[in-house]
Amino acid sequence: MPLANAAGKHIVTVEGINPEDGSLTPVQAAMVDESGTQCGFCTVGFVMSLTGFCIDDTAKTPEMGVSAVDGNICRCTGYKSIERAAMRLSEPPASAGGQSDGDRASCVPGYFAGIASRLKELHTTVADGTGHPLTQAVPTVVGGGTDVYVQRPDHMAETDSRPLLYDEHLRGIRDLGDHIEIGASATVTDLLESSVMQSVFPDLYKHLKLVSSTPIRNMATLAGNFVNASPIGDMTVWFLALDAELELAPGSPPYEGGVAAASADGVVLSQRTLNLKDLYLGYKHLAKQPDEIITAIRFKKPTSDFRFNFEKVSKRTYLDIATVNTAISLRVSSPHMSKGSTSPHRALTNVRATDTITEAHVSAGGVGPIPMYLRETSAFLTGKVINQETIAAANDIMQSEISPISDVRGTAEYKRLLLRQLFRAHFGELFSQ
Repeated sequence: MPLANAAGKHIVTVEGINPEDGSLTPVQAAMVDESGTQCGFCTVGFVMSLTGFCIDDTAKTPEMGVSAVDGNICRCTGYKSIERAAMRLSEPPASAGGQSDGDRASCVPGYFAGIASRLKELHTTVADGTGHPLTQAVPTVVGGGTDVYVQRPDHMAETDSRPLLYDEHLRGIRDLGDHIEIGASATVTDLLESSVMQSVFPDLYKHLKLVSSTPIRNMATLAGNFVNASPIGDMTVWFLALDAELELAPGSPPYEGGVAAASADGVVLSQRTLNLKDLYLGYKHLAKQPDEIITAIRFKKPTSDFRFNFEKVSKRTYLDIATVNTAISLRVSSPHMSKGSTSPHRALTNVRATDTITEAHVSAGGVGPIPMYLRETSAFLTGKVINQETIAAANDIMQSEISPISDVRGTAEYKRLLLRQLFRAHFGELFSQ
């Protein structure tokens, strides 16, 4: 993590949660009682992740308890004992061994209750919290830094940079009526926790659970994923299928009101919009000026005729980058509900002969030098009746659009087969018959 992202934050190590009387916290006790620690090397990470889970606003369910430690790795226990500890911490207070609100509060020392006010007193007067004057240009802006500091550690260590992860001008998820707008520094966790996103993507947790791990989702920003331009970027593929547009601005704040910044000589610099599908000109080659940054992402707000699905195959189901990933969004005429369904976005049980696709957007990663918006496939699907013949014909067109190569994650032929099967899986998920 870039040190600058710690500015204005309360940093806690495992020593910082220990009770003064030498006793165990509820998290530590659960790990001991369930035999969740053996060699001890990984224990600190599990304890801290579970402590964060206990004191945050995450729903206290067994599934979310286990999810809280998905970024931690243990080579001794086989995980089941650790999972039992996580589930014990998730149990309702009335259950045997369950944690009450008071127990959860005791997971950290009492002084934590005053941390928010203490941090507020320390708040810097510099708007972007970095120490850089607002008009000073710096060569590199950084979001969460989850990839750039891995790819170019030596370069970044010597580079003057301005972190944007906690820039409030670049955060937030807003329902604008016809569109949904997301700040460029919003993280994947922000999407998961957003009531706006949950209301229009019923499978949000299922899909985003496939994206990296909790610690990375907490820091990885949408703009960072887009600008990184990885051919297998999960969120890039996701938003390509939403036919999203980007708002770009010169890289100096403020980023609001249709005007991004003023240059040193006072010339006003305007924002501009660009479709995400037009951002990628070639491998790591973007239709963006070096001094431009993404400030917001917008996509058309889903309505009752909207269907969306995301699929990903990697060597491991979780905690891995994709071999091939793909997403699809459809608007379908004459939608009807499956028996017992209450959400207009849930899958249909049958497809009638009159059900046609009125709008389609298909994307794929791992099958070309850039994250691919499949223009010809999308255009072909528009206006077509949903049936096996349409899916087969669209698949043939899709195969002509992609150009996978063989690498450590699979042969070109294997990736073609994967995308063919995942494309069919979209329709299997959205239209069960």
